[in-house]
Amino acid sequence: MSSAPFSLPSDLASAQAALLAEREARLRSEAERDAAVADAANAKARLSSTEALIAYLQLQIGKLEREKHGRRRERTQWLIDQLELQLEELVTAATEDELAAEVAAKAQTARAFTRKRPLRKPFPDGIERERVVVAAPTVCGGCGSARLSKLGEDVTETLEEIPRRFKVIETVREKFTCRDCEAISQAPAPFHATPRGFLGPHLLATIVFDKFGQHIPLNRQSTRFHCEGIDLSTQTLADQVGHVSAALQPVFALIEAHVFAAERLHGDDTTIPILAKGKCTTGRIWTYVRDDQPFGGPAPPAAVYYASRDRRGEHPQKHLAGFGGVLQADCYNGFNPLFDPAKKQTPITAAFCFAHARRKFFELVDVARNPRRGGNARPVSPIALEAVRRIDALFAIERDINGRSAAERLAVRQAKSKPLLDEMEAWLRQERGHLSRSSPVIEPINYMLSRWADFSRFVEDGRICLTNNAAERALRGVACGRKSWLFAGSDRGADRAAVMLTLIMTARLNDVDPKAWLADILARLANLPVSRLHEMLPWEWKRLRQTEDPASQQAA
Repeated sequence: MSSAPFSLPSDLASAQAALLAEREARLRSEAERDAAVADAANAKARLSSTEALIAYLQLQIGKLEREKHGRRRERTQWLIDQLELQLEELVTAATEDELAAEVAAKAQTARAFTRKRPLRKPFPDGIERERVVVAAPTVCGGCGSARLSKLGEDVTETLEEIPRRFKVIETVREKFTCRDCEAISQAPAPFHATPRGFLGPHLLATIVFDKFGQHIPLNRQSTRFHCEGIDLSTQTLADQVGHVSAALQPVFALIEAHVFAAERLHGDDTTIPILAKGKCTTGRIWTYVRDDQPFGGPAPPAAVYYASRDRRGEHPQKHLAGFGGVLQADCYNGFNPLFDPAKKQTPITAAFCFAHARRKFFELVDVARNPRRGGNARPVSPIALEAVRRIDALFAIERDINGRSAAERLAVRQAKSKPLLDEMEAWLRQERGHLSRSSPVIEPINYMLSRWADFSRFVEDGRICLTNNAAERALRGVACGRKSWLFAGSDRGADRAAVMLTLIMTARLNDVDPKAWLADILARLANLPVSRLHEMLPWEWKRLRQTEDPASQQAA
């Protein structure tokens, strides 16, 4: 059965009214649809903004927890890095959704959702500024009158980048001849950081800092220079880097002497690929860090680096042959001859790292990682969990006394840490007696108990830290950068990298801009007598600059 046909009005007035009603209904439907689209866009933008805000707050909480609990806390830095990446993606998505909401709301009277952004920090006072004045109106926009009087102005600040500028400095030395004896007189040639003065000190500092401090290989730097209109081949840059590293050897020697004059050192090493015939060998970068700040020492911090083709114990034994203080390190067997009075005239006192010991227990109770392992995950060990809790109690005491004098630290440790440490030793020995040899927790227990005297030495000396994290932080840049430069080209290249890492890391430890410091050294080094060479050390350089011009040091 067919439906009845649609009836149309027979008169013109009724047809016009029907068309108007249909048009009104269609417009109302389109308006409702547009409003729904705008509401959906606003809701999506609001949701994206909320997600970005949550990620930002989680990042701030993570940073505050890291600041409160110290850098020894496991996995915290990794979580912060992940949160920063997540925040970057969420903020980008929130901005896109906000723009989509503005487009959807153009046809509506409702106001588009606007995301609340964090307050922007003001630009530095010393930054270059350019004033662009928009042409003012000549007549009134309301009545057309030309009688206008300036009421004020609105200024919008926009940060812009000016491409790096290069300049050629022409050093002219005029020649004069004597009319009496016809001898030729000329001013002596100025000093240049490298032979023939091909590159200036600031450009040289940029090249070596980018290579060793920012991990940008010379071939990539050459490509960047070419894009900026300057042809500097990789061979030319390598030649200049060789000259710079040779010129800076005296400063390296001063830093090396300062480091090994310390009462206590942090020592550690990490892998570094070194190019060999047809392959890469796994070499090592060794570091020894002097940092007296935890026990209130007045000496400035410094770090020295060395390179080797392998990890044989002869390398640290050679590095530390003249050192006779306290060495904080992991339990690497290559250090053992240094602690033996029969093998070293002035033996080194060992102090082992509780962060390494804690990590072995923590891996057995890492609840967050076990679900990712699936069926291969080990059950959480209650003994390992208790060991982590006991070690964390020692860390909590250390956080309260960090920066105090050695005597104050020793007094607190004797009163608070020593009882906890004695209880922990007795508990570990008791638990070990109940465990089988195949138990996974037996290994970290034996790791500590077999070296207990060196682990517990911190309660007898206020200078000793609980961990070796100072050395691990000094090697963090190498571990991150080796994926960029892939390998050291030779043994000499690895040694050269160690020299430059020593200079750059020591500058950073003293809150000195490495590039500005290197540029000043290269500009003044040859004209500076040996008796004043110590002025080029980062802490002395910083002190002299603060004395001469405090504002310039703050800007640096």
